[in-house]
Amino acid sequence: MKLLVVEDDETTGTYIARGLREEGHTVDLVTNGRDALIQATSVGYDVLIVDRMVPQIDGMTLVKTLRGAGNRTPVLFLTSLGSVEDRIEGLTAGGDDYLVKPFAFGELSARVAALARRAPTVAQETTLHAGDLTMDLLSRRVIRAGHEISLLPREFAILEHLLRRKGRVQTRTMLLEAIWDISFDPMTNVVETHISRLRAKVDRPFDTDLIQTVRGAGYRIDA
Repeated sequence: MKLLVVEDDETTGTYIARGLREEGHTVDLVTNGRDALIQATSVGYDVLIVDRMVPQIDGMTLVKTLRGAGNRTPVLFLTSLGSVEDRIEGLTAGGDDYLVKPFAFGELSARVAALARRAPTVAQETTLHAGDLTMDLLSRRVIRAGHEISLLPREFAILEHLLRRKGRVQTRTMLLEAIWDISFDPMTNVVETHISRLRAKVDRPFDTDLIQTVRGAGYRIDA
C-alpha cells in the first residue's frame, strides 16, 4: 500500500513509518497539515494516518478540506485526544477510524489494512516516465532512448522516488529517510555518491540530463 503519515512528533512519526515500511508499504511522512494537504491532493494514497494536533493546518481541518474537495481516501485519526466527544468529532469530520495514543503498532497496522480493504480499488502505476526514459516497476527494467539501463537496487529506488515526485525537489534528508530509512544525518556523502552513480548511467550517455541539482536544496526530475 501507499500510505501518508501526518505526525509532527519526530520519534512517533519515524517509528510508524519504519514499521509500515518493514511490512512492505510505501510511506510518505510529513510533519504539518499544509504539506499533508499538498501531498494528499497530488499523490494517490491508499490510507492517510493523521494526528489531529499538527501545525499550520490541524488534522481535523485537513480532513474536512479533503472531504470538501471530493477526496475519499480512508483516514485513520491517530491522536492523544481520546474522549468520546473527541472520537465523535473526528468521525463526523470525515475520519473513517480513530486510534488513541499510546497505541500498539500491531493494532495500527491491522486498522490500516482494514481501511484499505474497505476502500475502492485504485489502479496503481506500474510504469513511470520522464522524457525518453521509462521505468517498468513490474519487470524492474529501465529503458532510455531504446537502451536498457542496468541499475543496482538502491539506484533503482532513488530513481523511482524521484520519478514519483516529478517537479518536486527532494532534499538530502528526504532521500536518506525514504531510501535508507535514516532519520538523522550520518555525516557521510552516501546520497551524493549514489546520485553520481545514478547519473553516470541515466544521464551521461545521453544528450539531456534528467536529474537536476537544485543548489542548496536537493534534486528533482522535471521532464
